[in-house]
Amino acid sequence: MITVVGLGPGDYDRLPESTRSLLEDPGVTVVLRTVRHPAAERLASLREVVPCDDLYERSETFEDVYDAIAGRVADLSAKGPVVYAVPGSPLMGEFAVTRIRALRPDTRIVPGESFVDAVLATVGYDPFDRGLQILNGHDLPDPLVLDKPTIIGHLSHPEILADVSARVAAVIPEDAKVKVLVDLGTAAGRVVECEASRIDPSLAGLRTSLWVDSEPGGLLGAVRVMRVLRQECPWDREQTHKSLTKNLIEEAYELIEAISAMPDDGNDWGAYAGVEDELGDLLLQVLFHEAIAREVGAFDIDGAAETLRQKLVRRHPHVFGDVEAGSPEEVKANWDRIKAAERGDEGPRSALDGVPRGMPALHRASKVQNKAAKIGFDWPSAEGVVEKLREEMAELAEAMAGSGSVEDEMGDLLFTVVNLARHLGVDTEVALQRATDRFVRRFQAMEAEGPLEGLSLDEMNDRWERAKD
Repeated sequence: MITVVGLGPGDYDRLPESTRSLLEDPGVTVVLRTVRHPAAERLASLREVVPCDDLYERSETFEDVYDAIAGRVADLSAKGPVVYAVPGSPLMGEFAVTRIRALRPDTRIVPGESFVDAVLATVGYDPFDRGLQILNGHDLPDPLVLDKPTIIGHLSHPEILADVSARVAAVIPEDAKVKVLVDLGTAAGRVVECEASRIDPSLAGLRTSLWVDSEPGGLLGAVRVMRVLRQECPWDREQTHKSLTKNLIEEAYELIEAISAMPDDGNDWGAYAGVEDELGDLLLQVLFHEAIAREVGAFDIDGAAETLRQKLVRRHPHVFGDVEAGSPEEVKANWDRIKAAERGDEGPRSALDGVPRGMPALHRASKVQNKAAKIGFDWPSAEGVVEKLREEMAELAEAMAGSGSVEDEMGDLLFTVVNLARHLGVDTEVALQRATDRFVRRFQAMEAEGPLEGLSLDEMNDRWERAKD
């Protein structure tokens, strides 16, 4: 017979008399998960016990430890009744207990006071109020969502507590306070309240937990703030989906500008800070549209995210299903096929469908050309496009002389330039942005030499040549 009992969060004297009687029974073998616990240390001084601390030292992973403990308890039970005693409660974070019960389904469980009970009693919180989340400090979820009161346990080492501190600080308001709970249930028990970013890693220990109860920061915090603004800010309240369109485009271009400032090789954390800031501004537009849609009952952020999740899973059967795709080209082909099936496309349709007319002109031209190239309507090489470019330049010259539309011929010339860039693997948007940036830098260098007004073109060209050096 195997009986599993909890030693509670602290001192031996806190245990019920019935539990102490069971542990002190000379007719049973007592196995301790660890003696590094106040009640376990006291019990070990009262009687002979079989500790499992040695299994932690010789095992490479925690999974190995749990298996080894379960095996030791099962082996000893073949010789007589065994009581396996664990810190806290057998039903809270005791993974070896799960394995023991799998080996011996008739295992008897004697519940004990868990560290969660001690934390709730200390902070004075009832989980039925706003719910409760319990997390393992060794394995925090990513993303970390703290939208309800949360207990984070297993903060056994300074490096773990430091990592948890940083993760928590990133997703709650900067001035929010948390509580570090140390050795609850003992005379040495204490509570340290501070900002998450200021937690002392030396507070880590086998009986250290973290209590977090604040308004959420991060994504959830931004969602909530945006919804408040829609209710209380006159400008935000007046906006509509259509009125925000120009802001969405502007923020997207500002993000592109921040990305363009990043170096081609190496990591520039300053540049990353700019990208982070602009991504946040772009996210604001997403949250703005979500808040408006939610008010009329159309959808909310979870609905939009779930629609996206389903789409990503559905369109990546080579990752989430049994479809084989060994190259990016095969992945793209699967994506297009699935996308067409989602639209319910039936019968003939244009190969050029699916390119939004509202795209920037250079980008749209490249997308249209790529679609045409997929069915073979394309120049075989860049050299052919160069010849076409010369032809278009000649036609533009004729239009400038009065034969034809200058606008049409200029459009054809630009379209051919995009085609050449596509053959050369050059992103026209990026190339033109960088060319414009170079012009701005050189022009400003010309201005730095003195006023340009009054200079002849030759004089300005001299400055321009110096600016190119």
